[in-house]
Amino acid sequence: MTSFLRAAFVIALATAFTKVAAQHEHHPAPAKDSVDHEMHQMPQTKAAGEDMQHMDHGKSPAHTGMHMTHSFSLSLPMTRNGSGTGWQPDATPMYAYMKHGKKWNYMLHGSLFLRYTSQNFNNKNLLGSSAKISAPNWLMGMAQRQVGKNGLLNIRAMVSLDRLTDGGAGYPLLFQSGESWKGSPLVNRQHPHDLVSELSVAYTQRINDQIDLTVYAGYPGEPALGPTAFMHRMSAFNNPDAVLGHHWQDATHITFGVVTAGVRYGKFKLEGSSFTGREPDENRFNFDKMRFDSYSYRLLFNPSANWAMQVSRGFIKSPERLRPDENVNRTTASVQHSAQLGGKNKWISSTLAWGLNNSGDHHKENSVLLESNLQLDKWSVYGRYEWVQKSVEELGLRFIDVIVEDPFRISQFSLGLNRQLLTFKNTILQAGGQVGIYAIDDLLKSEYGKTPLSGQVYLRITPGLMKM
Repeated sequence: MTSFLRAAFVIALATAFTKVAAQHEHHPAPAKDSVDHEMHQMPQTKAAGEDMQHMDHGKSPAHTGMHMTHSFSLSLPMTRNGSGTGWQPDATPMYAYMKHGKKWNYMLHGSLFLRYTSQNFNNKNLLGSSAKISAPNWLMGMAQRQVGKNGLLNIRAMVSLDRLTDGGAGYPLLFQSGESWKGSPLVNRQHPHDLVSELSVAYTQRINDQIDLTVYAGYPGEPALGPTAFMHRMSAFNNPDAVLGHHWQDATHITFGVVTAGVRYGKFKLEGSSFTGREPDENRFNFDKMRFDSYSYRLLFNPSANWAMQVSRGFIKSPERLRPDENVNRTTASVQHSAQLGGKNKWISSTLAWGLNNSGDHHKENSVLLESNLQLDKWSVYGRYEWVQKSVEELGLRFIDVIVEDPFRISQFSLGLNRQLLTFKNTILQAGGQVGIYAIDDLLKSEYGKTPLSGQVYLRITPGLMKM
């Protein structure tokens, strides 16, 4: 794919965002006694029992039916939606387009970055030193309708043009690892996502305000494992990069074949999944073979409107194509926090996550993530700290003069700043930049340099804060 064609695809995707925004249907004028205002928090339902700021939706002839709720519960607010069947805090803001129909409700959200990124730029000619113009992107649509009095049907689709805009090897990202390209492991690069990243259907039956039963199926979809995937977390809302611990925490967000069953009781939800353990292959345009050879379970708990917690464990068969005999037992835990700061578009969201991959033969590697996003209307400040352990094999290194058994410890701290340039049809254009600094084991310094640095500047298009 030539640079010209890639640029054409970026322009096409940006045009699609603009067309969607132009076609976005705003609600008709509310009744005389109601107020149509920008959403800062969704109202919590009686069942959830949270103390959230009340919103007056206002009834109009077009909206006398069901309003959009959580994807898998008629008793929860849609702001709790995470990736897959996961939860975020109820106080999480939402940036999306919404349309209400007589029976169906629709929502569309996504993100498109156009950026220049440079990795390990202070150690030219050493490992990981690379620069590129790239365009990470994704677009997700959702439709849902109530079935009878207590049934809820939900359909989702997510697409990404990463393969076309960033190529088969993805974009440069220092110390990132996982998956492959042309038969070689991808190291110091983030792999592109599949064209079809989710195609799922789910049905939820409400037993009462406290109890829901849900069945979710995706091809592809996301099993009950890990925190909300990085691209959907509001703590990473303005960050263009994947996390270095992606394959320790949330890499199963694209799984070709998954079925999940869950039961919610009040503030808790317990779910289990059967899914395909093998990660997506190098052909990002096809549908991989369904295997259903792996399983996971997860417990979710939202103690209040501002907090969401989860613990999960997955038993993943042969996730890496280049290491087919290696199975991974993955354990994760995470805490997410979101809070409104008052005023228009002012909020903070943070995530603390831990993931452990146990591959046997003394291969037990941890990852820890702490990230946060502070939004102050048009300005945003965000940061991320990561500590990961990666083996010689994971980093594609072969030391001849020394035997390394313990995994390498890698730390990264990044800080970013961006500003809204303009809005059109509830669509935001932003400009920003970020820098990152790494601390690494001494044995890695001969290959990567003493203190690797990375940086990038970007433009971004995304839906605006959702209006009710």
